[in-house]
Amino acid sequence: MLHILRLTLALLFSVLTCVSLFAEELTEGEDFVYVTHDGGAGGYEAFPDVCRLKDGRLLCVFYDGYGHIAWPNANIFKTGGRISGTYSSDEGKTWTPPFVIFDSPFDDRDPSLTVLDDGTILCSFFILDRPVDPQTKYRKLGSWFIRSEDGGTSWSEPFPISDRFWGSSPIRILRDGTWIVGLYNQTPDWNAAVGISNDQGKRWRVEIVPTAGLPDGDETDLIQRSDGSLYLIVRNREGAGPRPMLFSQSFDSGATWTKAESTGFSGHSPYLYETPDGVYVLGTRTGKTPLEGDGVLPGTTTIRLSFDEGKTWGLPVTVDRKLGAYPSMATLSDGSALIVYYEEGPGSNIRARKFRISEGRLEWLKFSR
Repeated sequence: MLHILRLTLALLFSVLTCVSLFAEELTEGEDFVYVTHDGGAGGYEAFPDVCRLKDGRLLCVFYDGYGHIAWPNANIFKTGGRISGTYSSDEGKTWTPPFVIFDSPFDDRDPSLTVLDDGTILCSFFILDRPVDPQTKYRKLGSWFIRSEDGGTSWSEPFPISDRFWGSSPIRILRDGTWIVGLYNQTPDWNAAVGISNDQGKRWRVEIVPTAGLPDGDETDLIQRSDGSLYLIVRNREGAGPRPMLFSQSFDSGATWTKAESTGFSGHSPYLYETPDGVYVLGTRTGKTPLEGDGVLPGTTTIRLSFDEGKTWGLPVTVDRKLGAYPSMATLSDGSALIVYYEEGPGSNIRARKFRISEGRLEWLKFSR
């Protein structure tokens, strides 16, 4: 009888815990703020990326369209999806009206930001066009980057990275000066890859990450460890059921990579961030069916912590119950972090939250303080 009572209490506690998690609601202006409601190109804002500029302001860039893919449309938006941005001068609490950063005659998407030591801003992205073959969803026009030397007021013409691969993560600058960016290719084969430049973006080469027959390599990001090695993580596209994300390592600045291995957990659109204290934070969208069975809602934005440079990861922490993801993070002036992410669905918006990691714990911070 005592055993049954204990089991009943344990199950009840588990249910109450899950109910508490699922019932959690965030308060606008306290727990989160809107970075933007409408970029001006149709009311769908997604795939954000944030950075801190040399002058202390935050810059957030995002996809600005009328849907998940926004082709040029005379009745909605003549040049299709574009890249827009907004500034914050008060640590992410309020944001300026959005402004256009890049707008070609096609669908320009998935922007990511890098700030160089001299203050130059790099914004990388990729471009889609309408499909020529009606059996395909789109035609790839490659991955590109633009640069600004005046804090984002003006931008250069686009420079090519790859005509075959996409990128949804920032260009990372290695300690030896190498530029490297996570890439992926959906057709004809699923490939995770990196783009590498040794001349500040003038020329790029692509190195494939060996998935060795594993189902997918998609949405790639990477980080440089304290010993100079590289840790790369990749989405593993789900089919009939959940599949774990993959990771690979490089010990020669990205020239070669180890065979991809399972992380043991599912997730999409990874973003790797390192706190000032050396804690790794991995932001993802939870997979369709979380592998851990620990109560996180499928399709929501979550983060994980690693205190050993990616060798092990903790359980996911829910950022927001709203569907969406593509998180990006930047360090605030007090050492805490800002995370931006989007709401998936019609009329998507960009949201932001603040957190701090201390004594091995993540603490969510209020914007009202």
